[in-house]
Amino acid sequence: MNKDVIIACDFASKSEVLDFLGKFTEEKPFVKIGMELFYAEGPDIVKEIKQRGHSIFLDLKLHDIPNTVKKAMAVLSRLDVDLCNLHAGGTIPMMEAAIEGLTRPDGTRPLLIAVTQLTSTSQERMTNDLLIEKPIDEVVMHYAQNAKKAGLDGIVCSPLEAGKVHELCGSDFLTVTPGIRFDSASAGDQVRITTPAQAKQIGSDYIVVGRPITAAEDPVAAYRTCVKDFLG
Repeated sequence: MNKDVIIACDFASKSEVLDFLGKFTEEKPFVKIGMELFYAEGPDIVKEIKQRGHSIFLDLKLHDIPNTVKKAMAVLSRLDVDLCNLHAGGTIPMMEAAIEGLTRPDGTRPLLIAVTQLTSTSQERMTNDLLIEKPIDEVVMHYAQNAKKAGLDGIVCSPLEAGKVHELCGSDFLTVTPGIRFDSASAGDQVRITTPAQAKQIGSDYIVVGRPITAAEDPVAAYRTCVKDFLG
């Protein structure tokens, strides 16, 4: 897969997301379907958006015992998504089980990536709330190595960490990076962020952009600007 901009379609209903995607008459953006939309509309919304020609990142962040994750991934593999994820904190055996469940009888499967630390997680929160005292950068790199060892295709990380992940795990190991904000946008609930141009320079493979596009006065223009800054 080539580098791309993924729009986080964090909407609460089918009508909202289809109305938003209907604004794009020339492009078929890569879209992320997260928990809010999936829990509201179920698998049918994934199928409908796929039928409309969009690539899909199904962002459900599975994290459970290996057998449960394996069975869940077997179900998700039937949705024909392009990319899905889980939490690297579930350990290597869980990630290995996920690969096994996600792989179809013909040997094909969607790309699978692991969430390292959320971009809303600061060093302070990781230390005080999670009792992880190692530096956040070190934790992310360790989780990336675990994901690669388990056979995953890449990780979700802050764009600030993308370059180091490639140095450690290779250029083919994908870095999918949320926490993207335009210069004029507020950080919101994100604390480890960059602009699209900075993410390109650091080495992100895919950037996930939500509110700077979905809440823009002209979402199509915002998307095109983002694509130009990241891919141009």
